Amino acid sequence: MTDMKNTTGNRIVYDYWDYQFEWTDAHLPHSAFEPLTRTCDTLADECNEVLDKIIADSDDTGTPLRADRYALLRDHHKSHPALDELWTQINTVPEWVDWDQIHRAQDIFWRYLVPITNVLSFQSLLGGMGAIRVGETLSRTGGFSPHVVRRRLLETAQHTLQVHRLTDGMNPGGEGQIASVRVRLLHSAVRRRIMSLVEEDPNYYDVEKFGLPINDLDSFATINTFSGTVVWLGLPRQGIHLSDQEIEDYIALWRLVGHYMGAPTDFFETAAWGKIVSESMIIHEFAPADTGRVLARNIAIGLENTAPLYASKGYIDALTRLFNGDRLADELHIPPTNWYYRVLMWGYCFWVKTQAKTVAKVPFIDRFMIESRRKMAWNHLLSEGTGLGKQTLFEFKYVPALNRLTLPGQQKSYIFKRPGIEMLSYLGLFSAFASATSICIGVALVTARLFPKSRGVAAALAQSLQGHLALLSSFRSSR
Repeated sequence: MTDMKNTTGNRIVYDYWDYQFEWTDAHLPHSAFEPLTRTCDTLADECNEVLDKIIADSDDTGTPLRADRYALLRDHHKSHPALDELWTQINTVPEWVDWDQIHRAQDIFWRYLVPITNVLSFQSLLGGMGAIRVGETLSRTGGFSPHVVRRRLLETAQHTLQVHRLTDGMNPGGEGQIASVRVRLLHSAVRRRIMSLVEEDPNYYDVEKFGLPINDLDSFATINTFSGTVVWLGLPRQGIHLSDQEIEDYIALWRLVGHYMGAPTDFFETAAWGKIVSESMIIHEFAPADTGRVLARNIAIGLENTAPLYASKGYIDALTRLFNGDRLADELHIPPTNWYYRVLMWGYCFWVKTQAKTVAKVPFIDRFMIESRRKMAWNHLLSEGTGLGKQTLFEFKYVPALNRLTLPGQQKSYIFKRPGIEMLSYLGLFSAFASATSICIGVALVTARLFPKSRGVAAALAQSLQGHLALLSSFRSSR
């Protein structure tokens, strides 16, 4: 899905999935990525094998798949060389880590909480189902069936919040570091399970075509969706552009997450290099298939009219198109956006962009918002009504099995819809209209003072604009 054009001299600009960038000699061909699909986190695999034996020896009922493997690693790491190697690795801080930079990056997440979480939900995750191998692995776990997908997404949200929540959370022993290691061991467990099923039935998963499940390229791509996709695609499509320093900081934070998760980190040595690699992957990794389309649909169904967004299906589809572009959305069979939701998207972008530009400029308000959002988001996540109810330990709950593939769900029907994220669109439209009205009234009054003969016209114009403002206010209240 591309248009290629020569603009000036030898400058070549690619348009892939509605994202334009200049292709340079530094960009990577497919051949540079393909070997990474044949390698994986073998250390975690070896450790999981050892942990399986430890669990089996201590439990006569067999191997519980839901065991807290981080706790087992912590308690038994001195009993086996592989466990000790992994324990040493995850508790060694790379020399490139600058803790001040990590803390600044954590603040960035909370400063732009709403636009970033929407990117992660509707672009990184839902749009990510257009990637070649993602759907093939996730569809085999059962974790994206319509009745469980929301909880599955909240578990991912927990990891994201733990990465950013506490200033010392990414230090060895911090909650973000521990969550990253737990996810690493979970990924290894999924990979080992799928490969064991391939031994039973080679047709279960095409290793030759897709490479190893959750391979090194998949691991880096996952880190990229939480960082590069946010700063170079998702936020700009909402009108928010981070500074070069903010981008460097945010990439550095997720490079550290990648280190703890056993993903390749050299691609994020600098933000500039990370962007080149990310752009190269857009060309080589996206090829939507029916499996990914099913998962994308189930995500939209699972999030419809549920906490914390309480968004309608039409609004979710509109957000998906905003973040991913019409081309990728068409390939994922996302319904077109009508004029009503297009207007709401404009209002949403106006609101989040205005917030981003104004709040950050007042330091004490910025700090207050960051700290209050830290508490609010965590409380919502652990709430019985709106979230998980309790923290997950990222146990191996969604276990692949032969003849198990995720099936498409059916959209639910609602009599009542709770107000949610769509209110941001109404606030944006109201604010934009109010700003425009105030400017027009101001211009009219100044004109009346400078040109007395036009005073009657100016008064009529001001009265008309005030009437329109009142009408919009009553419309918003009725919604």
